[in-house]
Amino acid sequence: MDLQPPPDTALPDRQRFYQAIDRHHLTPLWEVLHALVPSQPQSPCVSAHWPYATVRPFLLASGQVISAEEAVRRVLVLENPALRGQSAITQSLYAGLQLLLPGEIAPSHRHTQSALRFVVEGQGAYTAVNGERATMRPGDFIITPSWTWHDHGHTGQPGDSVDSSGPVVWLDGLDIPLVRFLDAGFAENGAVRSQSVTQPEGTSLARFGHNMAPVRQDAPATLHSPLFSYPYERSREALDTLSRNAPLDPWDGVKLRYVNPVTGGAPVPTMAACMQLLPAGFAGQPSRQTDGAVYSVVEGEGEATITSSTGTSHRFTLSACDHFVVPSWHTLQLASASGCVLFSFSDRPVQQALGLHREERLP
Repeated sequence: MDLQPPPDTALPDRQRFYQAIDRHHLTPLWEVLHALVPSQPQSPCVSAHWPYATVRPFLLASGQVISAEEAVRRVLVLENPALRGQSAITQSLYAGLQLLLPGEIAPSHRHTQSALRFVVEGQGAYTAVNGERATMRPGDFIITPSWTWHDHGHTGQPGDSVDSSGPVVWLDGLDIPLVRFLDAGFAENGAVRSQSVTQPEGTSLARFGHNMAPVRQDAPATLHSPLFSYPYERSREALDTLSRNAPLDPWDGVKLRYVNPVTGGAPVPTMAACMQLLPAGFAGQPSRQTDGAVYSVVEGEGEATITSSTGTSHRFTLSACDHFVVPSWHTLQLASASGCVLFSFSDRPVQQALGLHREERLP
């Protein structure tokens, strides 16, 4: 069989053929096959870094431009530089920084998109989910599962103590691009600004947050965690204990994932979330994975070196409250001279459920 490419004389006939089938909404697979089925992931996304010192003034300025109630959610979206206009930080994930000022309420609504919150700055705010409120403190991880009523409020007032009189900022992570791709988005506004509180704060934590569960309650029919608030003080204590008493991972330092206490899976079915500690002097080895990840610097300082599959490399100097994104199959190498704590989230549960997830730890 002759495997040589067809002679040039065939090209005009080929182009006429393409034009003919195009009128019938047909296209030749052989012209795009290698792009559709690449030898390795070729994400259009790029690595990016949002220093908090740069972003924070714009967040505060947004509080003078529009109220939380008028905006519904006053958020500055972290858009991937290669996906401008798509409100996406990766092809499957959305990320944004939300601002709430003393006395404000972000009104109640619900939507099919799952959401997570990671508190970056400030005291005095709460999130309410299905009738229970959780106080928001820096480093806390909070979920608002698909189709659950939720609202946010800031109970502080000007003139209160310093702790509760300032702005509160948190990172929003949602699966908006994934739900949009599936054409499965629904949303509904609440009839009231704030939902009624039907159970005391800490109820879900008492039921599910101590490696225990109610005796006569079956596992929830939904896939999300019945525990919707994960306090930072507990996460930090676990990381500290392991950093002193367990071997460090050469790539991650000390890294733990948040879990649904009933199933052991991710807190929401579309997004995984992790917290990790890089001890002082840590110089991590490089690794890459197919789930693109969004990072928030909780404490300390460090460096992230991110290299694409084509060899383009960026080194970001990290400070507390900074954010950065590592796209799919980009190599990440972390280091910290003085110590650093990082929160991250990704679409790993979706990839694992579909049998697509792959990770490579490099020497």
